[in-house]
Amino acid sequence: MANTKLEISPKWQKVNKDVFEKDKIERPSLTYWQDAWRRLKKNKLSMFGLCLIIIIALTAIFAPMVSKYSYEDQKLEFVNMPPKFDVYKVDENNYFHLTNEYKLISVSSDGELIDILKEVEVNAIKAYKRYEIDGNEIILDYSFAKKAKRSKDPNAKKFEIRLNGEEITIDKSVKNKSYILGTDHLGRDLFIRIVYGARISLFVAFIASFVSFFIGVFYGGISGYVGGKVDNVMMRIVDIISTVPLLLIVILLSVYLGNGIKTIIIAFGLVYWVGMARLVRGQILSLKEQEFVLAARTTGASTWRILSKHLIPNAMGPIIVSMTMMIPNAIFTEAFLSFIGLGVSAPQASWGTIANEALKSLWTNPYQLIYPSIAICVTILAFNFLGDGLRDALDPRLRK
Repeated sequence: MANTKLEISPKWQKVNKDVFEKDKIERPSLTYWQDAWRRLKKNKLSMFGLCLIIIIALTAIFAPMVSKYSYEDQKLEFVNMPPKFDVYKVDENNYFHLTNEYKLISVSSDGELIDILKEVEVNAIKAYKRYEIDGNEIILDYSFAKKAKRSKDPNAKKFEIRLNGEEITIDKSVKNKSYILGTDHLGRDLFIRIVYGARISLFVAFIASFVSFFIGVFYGGISGYVGGKVDNVMMRIVDIISTVPLLLIVILLSVYLGNGIKTIIIAFGLVYWVGMARLVRGQILSLKEQEFVLAARTTGASTWRILSKHLIPNAMGPIIVSMTMMIPNAIFTEAFLSFIGLGVSAPQASWGTIANEALKSLWTNPYQLIYPSIAICVTILAFNFLGDGLRDALDPRLRK
């Protein structure tokens, strides 16, 4: 038999490098939460809100630790001192400020409060006060105030200050170096009281959100997953609770427990989870018919495992957004309850109580109401910005 050689034509060729470059993975795959964080970072308003929240929280935690004042410290000689005030010059070493109550406060040239000046002579009939500072005589003549009030002219002359017989005018305006936001009607540092108010408002808001999460999520999850008569009964309970006003609950609890943080937290815990339960129930109803739930049932997974390991994690996006939106609502509600006298008790500081106390001197010292109002608005806006960004970032339909 003759040997036959098979000649195989060469069919193998070198692959061009461009072919490998086409199949190259440009970036590693991202999980759902990594992709949500990536999209959240692109939202400038949301990141601005997140930074504001972090700054507010850090200020509320650490500012009282380094401050020399407490929220209840009173200095009656420095009542209603604004954050910026006018000063009069006596000489190179002595300056003073005239308050709305016609009292003289000794200050430094850069705005540091020193002490209240004691009158040498007070004449109530002629309406003047006499002071002495390092041999200089100061006369505060406020006899013009009655005439100015009768004239109803806002620019009418109300007082006159004479230094050694000659009338003096305002030398300059300086910032309050002792109290950067001024003091209230009891001489308490307004900045520290606002910071303590942030502590109370954020604490109440976060507690309300966590209670809403743990009660509302599992209550709504069980109702939506089990369904049937159980769902009907559980949802009717939710309907009954939602019809009772929060204000009425707080009033009833205040009768037995008194005003304070404990009363507000209990009231929030009784009511605030209702909206979360309805939201979670709707999410579970749409998810429980999916194939992954059927696969979990087939493998013998219990109801608790299906809820905790499969259904609730897949509904976490709307849950987190809802929690973020609940926090500013809780902050405003706590401030409102404190404003009407159903919140924290004196001398504790809350944004609502600070605003309520500021109403007494709204026309003469408007800064006492402006600053707590700004704190409430900025905090609520920051959480709203973050919530809007989370809503877009956690929406799987927007994933690219």
